[in-house]
Amino acid sequence: MNKVETQSAGLYVHIPFCRMKCPYCDFYSIPSTSLTMEWLRALDMEAALYTDRFCSFDTLYLGGGTPSLLTEKELRLLMESLCGHFCIARDAEVSLEANPDDMTAGKLHTYKELGFNRISLGVQSMDDGDLRFLGRRHTASGAARAMDLIRNSGDFRLGIDLIYALPGQTETGWKGTLQKALAFSPDHVSCYQLTISKGTRLWDMKEGGMISPLDEESERSLFLATSQILEEQGFAHYEVSNYARSGMDRNACRHNLKYWERVPYLGLGPSAHSFRGNLRWWNHRSVSQYCQDLDRGRRPIQGSERLSEEQASLERLSLRLRTKAGIPIKELHDYQDSERVLPELLRAGYLEVVGERAVPTREGFLVADRLPLLFL
Repeated sequence: MNKVETQSAGLYVHIPFCRMKCPYCDFYSIPSTSLTMEWLRALDMEAALYTDRFCSFDTLYLGGGTPSLLTEKELRLLMESLCGHFCIARDAEVSLEANPDDMTAGKLHTYKELGFNRISLGVQSMDDGDLRFLGRRHTASGAARAMDLIRNSGDFRLGIDLIYALPGQTETGWKGTLQKALAFSPDHVSCYQLTISKGTRLWDMKEGGMISPLDEESERSLFLATSQILEEQGFAHYEVSNYARSGMDRNACRHNLKYWERVPYLGLGPSAHSFRGNLRWWNHRSVSQYCQDLDRGRRPIQGSERLSEEQASLERLSLRLRTKAGIPIKELHDYQDSERVLPELLRAGYLEVVGERAVPTREGFLVADRLPLLFL
């Protein structure tokens, strides 16, 4: 890859450690920090393997797991390694996912000193009953303290994650969480509908008849209410689950935009994914296997795929129809059924024309996964 291609690349680092495993989480993580130093050493070796393929980044995102579990020493070692192997742009967006209970004035000082300018806080709910159901270790008051601490520091853009459509959740209850969270003026809000994935504790509870997911109509109502409330509060609904205060250009997560725009990105750490051109590859979902491979001089890659032009075209369409940027209408004409499908979707209210682009509406966001298939 030449330098021009890598100017806008994104760097993701997966921190696979948690204090405990949440019952809904299907991301790779382990409820222990005993392998942190071994992982850091392996991560440094993995980064060295990519210095000739990715030369610079303008976003850095530490995800997990729970990145805020890292001690000051561990985080400094991580950042020294990354900055030693790669060029991180001076104006880069540098994000860290954090648990509310981990937030202290001392940690925020360290984050600022190390160049972080954005914190994505895993609030999930402002209702203690919901938090207990989700297995979170913080309380609603703990989330409030963390948001207040970050806001008062004045050093970070604040993003918060929330989860809705819990079993038995009412629209009134969900609106209460939204209103309490919005009182802290977050710059970015991600609202994720609860997904009960196979292999999680919630899946076992569902299969055992202990919980019942909300019906589709209730989920639909919660989604539409969320979008309306946040837009009324000055947020741009720029992707199915994501909202930016004062518009997309100012507070949208620049790193996540790379995924939806198919910009190259490098993922380091166990289970991390990378993308360049039409090639995607991903690492082992095991800290031990990850470290073992790198100790033996091997890339810790579990698998890869090279997309055909047809697959890449469908992926481009799928990702663009998940965002408010939409897709140029002239590009839709490359799909054989566009002259029939586009007018139908416009009449049905799933798409609208903005300038020369076809853009999903709120109703379109609800069926974003199905829309691309209609053009094939």
